[in-house]
Amino acid sequence: MIGILFWLSVLFIVYTYAGYPLLLALLARTRKPRPPYPDTTPTVTILIAAFNEEQVIAHKIENCLALDYPADKLQILVLNDASDDRTAEIVNGYAQKGVELYTAPKRVGKLINVNHGVTLARGEIVLISDATNLYSPDALRHLVKPFSDPHVGGAFGSRQIVRGDGALGDSEGLYWKYESFIQSNETRLGTSTNAFGDIFAIRRELSEAPPAGVINDDFILTMRLLKRGSQVIYAPLARTHERISPTAQDEITRRSRMIAGRYQAIFQFGHLLPLRRPMLVWQILSHKFFRPLVPFAMLLALLTNLAALVFPPTAGSWRWLWLAPPFNWVLLGLQVLFYLLAWAAQGLERKNTLARILYLPTFLVNSNFAAVAGLIRFLRGRQTSTWARVPRRDIQK
Repeated sequence: MIGILFWLSVLFIVYTYAGYPLLLALLARTRKPRPPYPDTTPTVTILIAAFNEEQVIAHKIENCLALDYPADKLQILVLNDASDDRTAEIVNGYAQKGVELYTAPKRVGKLINVNHGVTLARGEIVLISDATNLYSPDALRHLVKPFSDPHVGGAFGSRQIVRGDGALGDSEGLYWKYESFIQSNETRLGTSTNAFGDIFAIRRELSEAPPAGVINDDFILTMRLLKRGSQVIYAPLARTHERISPTAQDEITRRSRMIAGRYQAIFQFGHLLPLRRPMLVWQILSHKFFRPLVPFAMLLALLTNLAALVFPPTAGSWRWLWLAPPFNWVLLGLQVLFYLLAWAAQGLERKNTLARILYLPTFLVNSNFAAVAGLIRFLRGRQTSTWARVPRRDIQK
């Protein structure tokens, strides 16, 4: 029994990280690639959520003004969440260039501000954005192309991590390439299961205000579009660029907030999942709901392995399956080596190429530690929609 639990936990980890992406890729190959979407230029409203963004808001506005898109079809609206710095003053300096400002009377969080921003939007397409990321000049043209298909309710672009931030930045960049692979194959099968909240466009007529208290508004918006039968398309040529958090601890804090929102969604799965679309339910469970559970599978693998040392199983054949000696020792040694590498690479994260390779176990362990922290945040009710933004490195430097 100990061995069965061990291998089930290992199988769950392997399936979540590798099995699902590979199965998805094989299924995607059975579908013809989507034909290129035609060029289209619908009216677009860019909603920029901002709270105390005086350091970056000017760069963000200049970036939006420089987009290769007809100016008469673009509305730029900054949603100022009652900032107490110079954010509003800086935005007002762009009023003559058509940039609009809405300031909330008190801090209410990104979700409520975006909901209000949709009521002020004049564009057929609403693009939800953050103040800290910058778009490629042609990003908006690529992002709106899928909306030429009336079945498409949402589209999102690819997240590019700017190089030069050491092993943490390299690992984060590799992670988003991995995500891009999954999103591309999900889209080829019909629709993606999640959108990146800093470059997420939706049809204004399909926008529904999520209920108050939602943490991950982008995920909830995606689920609502899918449940009503719309498609959410990944547009990889619509690129947004950003830098990572200054430290690994800041990145853990950021991820724990996101995963607290994921647990919130898991506890509401009956209302969120498009149960009439079983293939899509499988994708959502495998891609979004299983990952927060990986750290508990890792813990179970370790505990069952230790139990196999204390109570060594006896088996005549299939000794590896039951964790009989010497397999109990070998497998424990591999686990210990993995965690030692994760611990040791933290101090080497910025020094050389070898350290950057060794940092991958650190990145995985930190990501799963953030998942546990996210669960604790959710259960304690400490994560709210008015979260404090974790600092990011200045993309202009």
